[in-house]
Amino acid sequence: MARHYLFTSESVTEGHPDKVCDQISDAVLDAILAQDPTARVACETTACTGMIHVMGEITTKCYVDIPKIARQVVMDIGYDRGKIGFDGETCAVMTSINEQSPDIAMGVDASLEHKTGEDSELSHGAGDQGMMFGYACDETEELMPLPLSLAQKLAKRLTDMRKKGYLTYLRPDGKSQVTVEYDENNQPVRVDAVVVSTQHNPDVTLEQIREDMVHHVIEPIIPSHMLDENTKIYVNPTGRFVKGGPAADSGLTGRKIIVDTYGGSAPHGGGAFSGKDPTKVDRSGAYAARYVAKNIVAAGLAKRCQVELAYAIGVAQPVSILVDTFGTSTVGDGKLEDAVAKVFDLRPSAIIRDLNLRTPIYRPLAAYGHMGRTDLNVRWEDTDRVDALLAAVKG
Repeated sequence: MARHYLFTSESVTEGHPDKVCDQISDAVLDAILAQDPTARVACETTACTGMIHVMGEITTKCYVDIPKIARQVVMDIGYDRGKIGFDGETCAVMTSINEQSPDIAMGVDASLEHKTGEDSELSHGAGDQGMMFGYACDETEELMPLPLSLAQKLAKRLTDMRKKGYLTYLRPDGKSQVTVEYDENNQPVRVDAVVVSTQHNPDVTLEQIREDMVHHVIEPIIPSHMLDENTKIYVNPTGRFVKGGPAADSGLTGRKIIVDTYGGSAPHGGGAFSGKDPTKVDRSGAYAARYVAKNIVAAGLAKRCQVELAYAIGVAQPVSILVDTFGTSTVGDGKLEDAVAKVFDLRPSAIIRDLNLRTPIYRPLAAYGHMGRTDLNVRWEDTDRVDALLAAVKG
């Protein structure tokens, strides 16, 4: 039976300890790709009180100063003095780096199809097995789920208020959460709850924080027609958030994968993005799946679309492609799968080529989401395959 229901998504600011680590990992990747576009990078970071540890497998012809990169990221975020709990200038930075395993490289360098003579071009194999999901819906201009879109914008607005000096008592760590009510037709009708938690200096009152968060952060982001007398607003509901960042909680690359993708509106294959070069289909395959799903919705072929891709390590062609439009397709999911196979080349080398993934574009993606980022002009947000999809379903 159709019914109204609530759905919630969250986001975090760039000063959240896990996001600090994501940004360091992607900053290292960007620095390497700027000099060596074919490098193999799988870089992960941990952080806790006074310490950063960068580890992983990196095979490259260039040199980058990893401790310097890590410190700069921390300083850029705003952790630049000890009294806020973390200082990029004085924290310890350790590195533990090895080269990529030759057993993995063997499958990436030459795919199974290339070795057997089936495919002589674009011959790289997938860097690992696994499944990746892409999703799009018509709830927002960027074709993303509304709860996550609002949560990401709240977190970004919170950081902007701090960095631009409008609210000088704010500190880098923070979180947001938005609950949206949907009607029986799966359409968003109102915002039921908003949560904003922000790190702050010890001198400001809770009353001042709550007033400022409503006026400067929540009201500019949440559309007024989505708010009503029953909307619940929670600002720093514990009453105090002075200690934050890596001093309050350890951080780890890849621990915010739902924030990075669709806020729980779609499954996640399990692989994180940050710190991985595009031969890792955890990253490139997920971007490709979003590209496919967004073009399907942009073409008007569905109101909601979820795409699953799956790969085998060392094999170029995906082992499966699944399109699910949740009953909203105008032509049928089977016909859409056939059209996707005609319009999109989903071999890893082709994805890397078509989405321009060997360039240093990743650090800005490491906070506020990898999907729906029309502000960054990333290729997987383009809707340039709409006409080809429409032609394919007609043919």
